[in-house]
Amino acid sequence: MDFTDALLTRPGVSLVDVASYLPGEPVGTEYFTQFSRSDRMAKNVMFRAPKARHHIARDETAVDMVERAVAPLVERHGAETITGVDVLLTHTQLPDNPVLGAGPEVARRLGMRPGWVFDVHNGGCAAFIHMMSLARMILQTTSARTALIATTQNSAGPVFTQTEIRGLAQAPVPGDGCGVGLLVKSDRAPILDIECRTYPEFAGDMEFSTGSERKYWEPGEGQGCVSFTESKVAKVFTRGNRLVPEVALAVCERIGVKGRDIDTFVTNQPNRLFLRNWHDALELPAERHPDTFDRCGNLFAAGIPVTLDAENRAGRLRNGSVVLLSAFAHAGDFAAAAAVRWGAAR
Repeated sequence: MDFTDALLTRPGVSLVDVASYLPGEPVGTEYFTQFSRSDRMAKNVMFRAPKARHHIARDETAVDMVERAVAPLVERHGAETITGVDVLLTHTQLPDNPVLGAGPEVARRLGMRPGWVFDVHNGGCAAFIHMMSLARMILQTTSARTALIATTQNSAGPVFTQTEIRGLAQAPVPGDGCGVGLLVKSDRAPILDIECRTYPEFAGDMEFSTGSERKYWEPGEGQGCVSFTESKVAKVFTRGNRLVPEVALAVCERIGVKGRDIDTFVTNQPNRLFLRNWHDALELPAERHPDTFDRCGNLFAAGIPVTLDAENRAGRLRNGSVVLLSAFAHAGDFAAAAAVRWGAAR
């Protein structure tokens, strides 16, 4: 059997379920407006605030969020399915412990003993698709049969409500939440295709800064936050407008579907303008590009699975339909897209 034949005979991998968790009660924008400053950045469309967002509690951890997001999967598939997961992939926006990933503690909390545990950080807002790709590869090339992927956005409450940060234009945009997916080796709800691309030339364009010479781990003045300049915002906007449709249409071409014929398009959700531009680029009506931005804000990597879960529970994702996922990360150093023949439980 040559390499091409081996690819063609690989077993199918399905995204058979999604679930999510949003911490606490919704936080209104008025919380931030009381602290807002005169800031030119506030006029930038990149930072127009959602109506609400959720914030993680101070003592709530990323592992707590994953455990709560997984609870519906346990109810629908049984505890044995979750404890028997072979592959565990996690992505945490703000690690609780900078030395350790969340994976082993998630496994302990859920009673798992997976053979493969990876904490994936570089995927950013496209991490859910990135982990779908990694999980599919492991399931197709090993004896593993099930995978759990978990994306946790937990930086909105801890970072964007700091006294020096909450008055910035970007502070009201992020929200916290967690989304998870269950993948199995089967053809029930097959992943049709995935495209992942890395753009290393853009890797230095997003910085986490304290606004001073202090490193984030050093004591002293200044509070850590992702920093933007107007020129960098313009560059990120241009890249994002291009990258998400580009990888999405690459997947469409390979599966033989026009962008305008996709049943549902789900992306990351940095702001309303990106959302509009992306479905326009695919020639899709807005109703086929659902999001949770106004209820949850920018959920970073959790945006795709949280939206998928909301749409699935509402019965708006028809079994057998083609669902296209696409996202870009950070300042554009990574982008990914995936097409799925929908068939998740609910």
